[in-house]
Amino acid sequence: MSASKIRIAKDKADLVKSLLIAKETTGPFQTYADIIVFAAALGAKRKKRVPLEEISKRDPLPIGIEIFVSRGYDVAIKLLAIAETKDVNIISPNDENAESQRIEIFEEYANGGLEILADELRGSVDYSERLLLMLISERDKQNRAEGEFDLTRFLY
Repeated sequence: MSASKIRIAKDKADLVKSLLIAKETTGPFQTYADIIVFAAALGAKRKKRVPLEEISKRDPLPIGIEIFVSRGYDVAIKLLAIAETKDVNIISPNDENAESQRIEIFEEYANGGLEILADELRGSVDYSERLLLMLISERDKQNRAEGEFDLTRFLY
C-alpha cells in the first residue's frame, strides 16, 4: 500500500475526537485508527455506507494507511472491499485503482458507522458505558432464538 490516507468527514470530526481517550472525554479508544475501524465495522454490520462530503482538514487529520497496516487493520480494509465488490482482485497490491477503491469503500463504511454512533451516543455522558451496552445488545440479538418468548424486551 502506498502513501494513501484515510479521510474523516468534517461533520464527524468532533465525534471522532470525543471517542479518543483523553482527560476531558469519556472515549474508549486509544487511537483515531481504532475509532475508524470500529466505525467501519459497525457501518458494514448495519449496511450503512455514506459517501464523504467535506473532509476534516484539522484535528483529526487524514490518517496514513501505514498506521492501519501497523495495527493489522489492513485486513479489515481488504475484507470489507471483497465483501462489497465480490471481487478478490480488489486486494491486488499492484493496482493503485484497486487501492483507492478499497480506501473509498472503507471510508464510506466508517462514515456510515460514525453516523450510527452519533445517533446511539446522543445524550450520553459516558461513551464507554454506552458502547458496552450497544455491544451487549447486539450480542443478545444474535443469541436469541427465533420465535422464543423473551422477557428482556420488557426491561427497555
